[in-house]
Amino acid sequence: MTGPASSGEFRHVADREVHQGHVWRVVVADFEAPDGTLFQRDIVRSPGAVAALPLIFDAEGTASVVLLRQYRPPYEQEVVEIPAGMRDVEGEPPEETARRELAEEAGLVPGRLDLLLEMVPSPAMTDSVTTIYLASDCTGTTRSPHGPEEKQSELLHIPLVDAVSMVERGEIVDAKTVAALLLTARRVHGSDHG
Repeated sequence: MTGPASSGEFRHVADREVHQGHVWRVVVADFEAPDGTLFQRDIVRSPGAVAALPLIFDAEGTASVVLLRQYRPPYEQEVVEIPAGMRDVEGEPPEETARRELAEEAGLVPGRLDLLLEMVPSPAMTDSVTTIYLASDCTGTTRSPHGPEEKQSELLHIPLVDAVSMVERGEIVDAKTVAALLLTARRVHGSDHG
């Protein structure tokens, strides 16, 4: 063991793997605080995720979005969220993962993907980063959902203003979806909306 961390810096000392799953690893990580205190944290190591909010305008210029309602086992209930998936194909650029997930889950091919944000969904328990895109100029393709949850999912085509109202009423609670909807509403309707 080396000396204490320098003033104002935390130092990651080591990881001890306690579980290796299909995508995630769970580790017990050792850290050293700036004052030299040693401590451990359980961390889920993740390749990260990608999500995309499909934005569609009708002939009158009214914005709508495509969301999914799907069962999420950790919560034992259905959750409304944007199409998303793990970055589980090694070396695949995030934009390609977003395109693949949109086709698989929503049956959409984006003509354009714009980065909305990168967010840390749960900084106290995982190193995962979620990259979120705004998908526009979408065309249809055949859905190819994976797993029982996706196969039973429901596609929702909702006016953007209604989706934002669902956030405000607590009907949409998924963090990536809330962030994507509010940022998109701000872009579409101006900074005084949502």
